[in-house]
Amino acid sequence: MTEATVPPHAGTKPPRLADDSPGFLSRIGQGWADREVPAPVDEAAARAAAEHRDRISAALPGRTVVVAAGRAPNRNGDADYAFRAGSDFVWATSCQVEGGVLVMTPRTGGHDAVLYLPPPARPGERDFYASAAHGELWVGPSAGIAAWERALGLPVRPIADYDGTAAEDAERQRVVLSDLRMIKDDWEIGQMREAVDQTVAGFAAVADEVPLAVERGLGERWLQGTFDRHARTFGNGPGYSTIVGSGPHAPILHWVRCDGPVLPGEALLLDMGVETRTLYTADVTRTIPVGGAFTPEQRSVHDLVEAAHRAGMAQVKPGSTFSDFHFASMEVIARGLHDWGLLPVSVDEALAPGGQEHRRYLVCGVGHHLGLDVHDCGSSAYEQYQGAPLRPGMVLTVEPGLYFHAHDETVPPELRGIGVRLEDDLLVTATGSDVLSGALPIDAAGIEQWAAR
Repeated sequence: MTEATVPPHAGTKPPRLADDSPGFLSRIGQGWADREVPAPVDEAAARAAAEHRDRISAALPGRTVVVAAGRAPNRNGDADYAFRAGSDFVWATSCQVEGGVLVMTPRTGGHDAVLYLPPPARPGERDFYASAAHGELWVGPSAGIAAWERALGLPVRPIADYDGTAAEDAERQRVVLSDLRMIKDDWEIGQMREAVDQTVAGFAAVADEVPLAVERGLGERWLQGTFDRHARTFGNGPGYSTIVGSGPHAPILHWVRCDGPVLPGEALLLDMGVETRTLYTADVTRTIPVGGAFTPEQRSVHDLVEAAHRAGMAQVKPGSTFSDFHFASMEVIARGLHDWGLLPVSVDEALAPGGQEHRRYLVCGVGHHLGLDVHDCGSSAYEQYQGAPLRPGMVLTVEPGLYFHAHDETVPPELRGIGVRLEDDLLVTATGSDVLSGALPIDAAGIEQWAAR
C-alpha cells in the first residue's frame, strides 16, 4: 500500500438508514411484477369449517362470538417462536394467519360471520420491506384478502376494519367450543387417520436409527431429531414436544430434553405424534428394547402395562363414561403391583378414593381427548369430559404405564430405572372403537419383532 485510503464518509455523519433514504424509497417500491397467490386452504377443509360455524351458531344463539388466531410469543430479543394458530380459530375458519379474528354477529335464525385478517404488505407499502411479520420481502408472497374470501366462501376484511368487538361471555364461549370439538366429523376423522398413519411411519424411521444412535453415541437427540424431521416433512411438524427416554429417562413422564445416550440393553420409551398441515395431531407411545429383546424384568413390566392397556381399550365404546377406561386400567395395575408385593395395602384399599397408593408408579391419567390439540377439549367442564358418556366421533388416547424411577427405593433394584408406556389413538364408533394406531403391535413379542426388522 503506497498511500492511505480515505473512506468516503470519513469525518462525516453516517448515511441515513436505507428505509429513510429518498433514493431507496423511490427504488424499492417500483418494478415488481404482480403475482396472484392462492390462499392455502383445501376446499374440503373450508366446507368443514363452514359446518363448524353452523354448529357454533346453533350452540350460542343470540350471542356475539369472537375467535382469535393469536400471535406468536416472543422467543428472545427480536425473535419470535414459530406461529401456530389457536385451535378454536382453525376449527371455525380453516385459516392459519397470525393476528386473524373471526366475528360472528347474531341475527334472526343464526349469525353473520366476518373474518378479519392482516393483509400482506405489497410493493409500494412501507411494511413491504420494514415488517418482518407481514412484509413480502421477509416472509415471501402471501394470499391477499380477496384470495382468502374466494377460498373460504366467507366475507374477509382487513384487520384494520375490526372495531374491537368482544365476545359475549367469553368464558362460556370457550367451554362451548371445547365441547363441540369433542365430536369429530368425517373430514376431521380423515385428518386424524392421516396424522396417525404418518406417526406410525415416523416410528419406523426412528427404529431404523436406533443402532446408529447407539454405535456412534448420537443419543436420544438423534432419535428425537429423526422423528421431528419426519413430522416436518410429512406434516406441519410434531404435534407436541417429542419424548425419547432411554433407560433411567424412560420413567420421566415428559422427558423432552432428550439429551442422554441410547443405552444398550435398556428400554427406550418413544412418545411421538405428527401434526398434519391442517393441525390435527396423533399421540402414540411404544416402549422398545434396545438390542432386540426385553430383559425378563422389562418384559414383566411391559406385560402388566399391556394387560392394563387392553382392559382400558375394551371400555372405549358408546355408553361407557370417559372415566371407565381409566378405572379399568388402574385396577389391573393395582392388582399387578399387589401381586409383586409393591403395595402396602390391599387392592380394594388402594383403589378406594382415599387410597390410591398404586398411583405412586402411575401418577398421571390414563388417556385424554385428541384432535387439534394433543390434550384436546381441555376447556370443557367435568360433566362434559370425565363424567360424560363416550359417543361416536370422539377420538381419544388410552395410555397406561408404569414408571419405576432409578432412585425409587420402594421397588426392588432390578426394577429401578424401568419405564413402560403404551398409548394408542382410538375412534369411538357406533358399535365400539377403531384403534387408529393398530398398525403398531402392543405385545412384547410383537414389539421385539417389529423393532428388530
